[in-house]
Amino acid sequence: MMVKVYALFAVVGFIGVAIVVFGGALGDNLGRTERDPQRAIGEAGRLSLGAVLGFGIGGLAAEFSPLDLSWQIALLLALVGSGLGVSWVRYAGTTLRG
Repeated sequence: MMVKVYALFAVVGFIGVAIVVFGGALGDNLGRTERDPQRAIGEAGRLSLGAVLGFGIGGLAAEFSPLDLSWQIALLLALVGSGLGVSWVRYAGTTLRG
């Protein structure tokens, strides 16, 4: 029922991550660190990107589970995936900064 919604969130999240990663690498290689997308979106943008991607992946995993979960349980697991995405972004941000 909600597979299209989860797929849309996953695609938007993957595209956002690709833009941040490749844009940052391109900015570093060209010597234009001011054009780094990660710097432009800030901490809140990175957290929202993690939430969007976690929601999409968690929802798709729950919908295609062999356990035949109801849509309510799939939505709950998608929200858990969203929270885990945010926590992963926070963990990775503090670990990479030192």
